[in-house]
Amino acid sequence: MSDQGWGCMLRCGQMMVAQALICRHLGRDWRWNSAAYDNDYTKILQLFLDKKDSCYSIHQIAQMGVSEGKSVGQWFGPNTVAQVLKKLALFEDWSSLAIHVAMDNTVIIDDIKKLCRSARQPTPSQVTNSFLHNGVSSDQTSARSRSPLPWQPLMLIIPLRLGLSELNPVYADCLKACFTLRQSLGMIGGKPNHAHYFIGYVGNSLVYLDPHTTQPAVELEGNVPIPDSSFHCSHPSRMNIQDLDPSIALGFFCQDEADFADLCDNLRRLIIGQKTHNAMFEVVQSRPTHWPPYVLPTRPDGTKTDFTSLDYELEGDRQYDSDEEFEIL
Repeated sequence: MSDQGWGCMLRCGQMMVAQALICRHLGRDWRWNSAAYDNDYTKILQLFLDKKDSCYSIHQIAQMGVSEGKSVGQWFGPNTVAQVLKKLALFEDWSSLAIHVAMDNTVIIDDIKKLCRSARQPTPSQVTNSFLHNGVSSDQTSARSRSPLPWQPLMLIIPLRLGLSELNPVYADCLKACFTLRQSLGMIGGKPNHAHYFIGYVGNSLVYLDPHTTQPAVELEGNVPIPDSSFHCSHPSRMNIQDLDPSIALGFFCQDEADFADLCDNLRRLIIGQKTHNAMFEVVQSRPTHWPPYVLPTRPDGTKTDFTSLDYELEGDRQYDSDEEFEIL
């Protein structure tokens, strides 16, 4: 079985969340060394293996896409893969990564703070395992779960549509400025049915990683180190910014609350507040009064993280079935 012909946007989503996890566990300045072994790096790779029991595997992303109205094997747009990653992150406890997808071109600070300050509730299997391995009772575990975490590391995804059939050139400078921010995870997008992961720019050219090289899935055998060379690319490509499809999704990672505050300040100053730029989105403190209340995303009660029988219709989720569901600014 292969994802050739339909899996490129799913692979780009994998690349963006993998970069977020590297920032989370290894730091933004970390660089790959093929001769060195790092346990956290290996654990990150295991989350993306082409296996059903890997949280961010192509299998899980494709299957979770069913809850977004996408059949397995159907091409995803940037918004769809963002919604899917947000749901899958709820089942990955090691990183405690909070993924927020800012819809309607609006980043709402209070909603994000509510998400990142909320504690994840343990599943029944986690409570049982905690008692068996650590001697911690269910009452003690529940008490701990009621104490909110100071801040869950944040991956912020902002889906945008910056034109009708092609990129509106008024957004080019603003788009490039996003790559200069310290918290940037880059951008997913590309051309119709041909996705790329964009990591920077040179002049009017966007620098991207291309997922279209078909290669065998990595297989693990016992305790042998993961053969990881195929997870990395030594030769990025370039594309003129005006060739970009207008449907994109920006990504940002904030390790703590101060990092998020710094991101918001810089977005307002560099991206939104410049008179020479046309703002691609807004950053507001609170939810507009005519919007429904924000509901924290939760995973269904009783589910396990072995991914054998997940209920893909998670509670509290508005369904975004189309990547065209954006207002043209």
